[in-house]
Amino acid sequence: MTIPRIEDVRNFRQADERLITCGQPSEAQLAAARTAGVGVVINLALHNDPRYSLADERGSVEALGLTYRHIPVQFGRPAESDLLAFFDAMEEAGDRYVLVHCAANYRVTAFLGLYRHSRQGWSVERAFELMDSVWTPDRVWTDFIASMLAKHRG
Repeated sequence: MTIPRIEDVRNFRQADERLITCGQPSEAQLAAARTAGVGVVINLALHNDPRYSLADERGSVEALGLTYRHIPVQFGRPAESDLLAFFDAMEEAGDRYVLVHCAANYRVTAFLGLYRHSRQGWSVERAFELMDSVWTPDRVWTDFIASMLAKHRG
């Protein structure tokens, strides 16, 4: 029997010593994340597609004793309000170990790049290295990122 590992989630990235990003984890992988020390789970995916969501992720995460924050971001229509909610969630997490996920780690890496640039003062190039290792944004996301960079300068 294989022991579930958070590292096996689609597009898993250890972003830094206190931050994991990835696609949709299973309940067993969320438990593995807790064992690894994760204290906060932020989910940017929707809850209405069983291919990319758990039946009751909030319940599963909270049953593990973790803090859960759901910010449902429409992949084809990311919004500034979603981004600002993400900024707030990251700041509320403080120094706790955080797992941020969506369906494939696309939304997450784009939002994290914007956060690192706008709120942490990273250069654009450095802030988006993680995203560049996962995917190449389409026109919707390229336009959204450019618009948010112009509005929320680091």
